[in-house]
Amino acid sequence: QVQLVESGGGLVQAGGSLRLSCAASGRTFSRYAMGWFRQPPGKEREFVAAISWNGSTYIADSVKGRFTISRDNAKNMVYLQMNSLTVEDTAVYYCAGDGVSFIRVGADDYEYWGRGTQVTVSS
Repeated sequence: QVQLVESGGGLVQAGGSLRLSCAASGRTFSRYAMGWFRQPPGKEREFVAAISWNGSTYIADSVKGRFTISRDNAKNMVYLQMNSLTVEDTAVYYCAGDGVSFIRVGADDYEYWGRGTQVTVSS
């Protein structure tokens, strides 16, 4: 059974940074793409970033230049480094596991989801 567990969320002031982590278990982690999505209050879930099995990345325009995604296949971990945070980044952030090795950006494409971690940015 695949499990994804996010950590690292919290309350941060605007301009600050957070690093989210996602611990994966239950399958051969290194073969598959992973992604981060977020759901702001009262809004739909949206794509944030994804990383392929071999480390290629794709970042949403809304966070490009501020967020980076990385993975450590030896530790079965995926990370989202978030810098220069703004109040608009306030959301529940979800780690997602795809069933393919390449990058996809649609939430419906991902098979596995964590429970999410809250990120709140104060002004």
